[in-house]
Amino acid sequence: MSRVALVTGASRGVGKGIARILGDSGWTVYVTGRGPATGDAPLATTACEITERGGRGHAVACDHRDDEAIDAVFAQIADEQDGRLDLLVNNVWAGPRGFGGFDTPFWERPLDDWDSLIGLGLRAHYVASVAAARLMVPRRTGLIVNISSFGTRGHLHSVLYGISKAGLDKMASDMAADLRDHDVHTVSLWPGIVRTEKIVASGMTHIAGFPVADAESPEFIGAVVAALTDDPELAERSGHTFVTAELARDYDLTDDGHRPPSHRSVFGGGPLF
Repeated sequence: MSRVALVTGASRGVGKGIARILGDSGWTVYVTGRGPATGDAPLATTACEITERGGRGHAVACDHRDDEAIDAVFAQIADEQDGRLDLLVNNVWAGPRGFGGFDTPFWERPLDDWDSLIGLGLRAHYVASVAAARLMVPRRTGLIVNISSFGTRGHLHSVLYGISKAGLDKMASDMAADLRDHDVHTVSLWPGIVRTEKIVASGMTHIAGFPVADAESPEFIGAVVAALTDDPELAERSGHTFVTAELARDYDLTDDGHRPPSHRSVFGGGPLF
């Protein structure tokens, strides 16, 4: 039986890249997003590409702001896969209405930014992790990966963005402490600048001073996640936060022959969480 993963927010971008790479390795991959999950919708397309690449893709529409909707996804996985879930990638994210990016100070933004950046960007990942642990702990195996950001350490986008990403890193650390005796592991990852479909289509050459030419592809991040699942030292890594570019060097991975740089020094250097 193939290994089973859930990648949240996989209609495009990082989530889609991770899901496609898992497909290359024959995983059964459930992908979620707001949908729709049929026809030629982006979420359905991701599932089809997983299958075309050798895995088995399942698209499930889910509003991750709704706890019951999240629970329903895990119930479906448990029913269809005999209770098996080997990997959860917490990736789903959405900017708030009229997101001001780097330009708008927090006091000029509406308070309901919290609902998106914390409610979806942090709380939804906790809800999914609880549901995943309930499947993984009885089987004594599994990995939970949080897609975090250098926004933990330096100012990126907004105050609430930084709060949410720092929360993901702390969440991975503390979940690992609870999960350690059950052989279930959790890590948090900091990608660098990512060449998403939106970035490529924009024609931008630099983002926040970083050249897009050096950016990571979504599939590169997927390769790092896939390597983590097979890492014999995963138990020692559990609870820690890692820069994807640095883990890729440990695993001798390249991004189509290119080694994306780590931005650790730009954001103050020193150890991660």
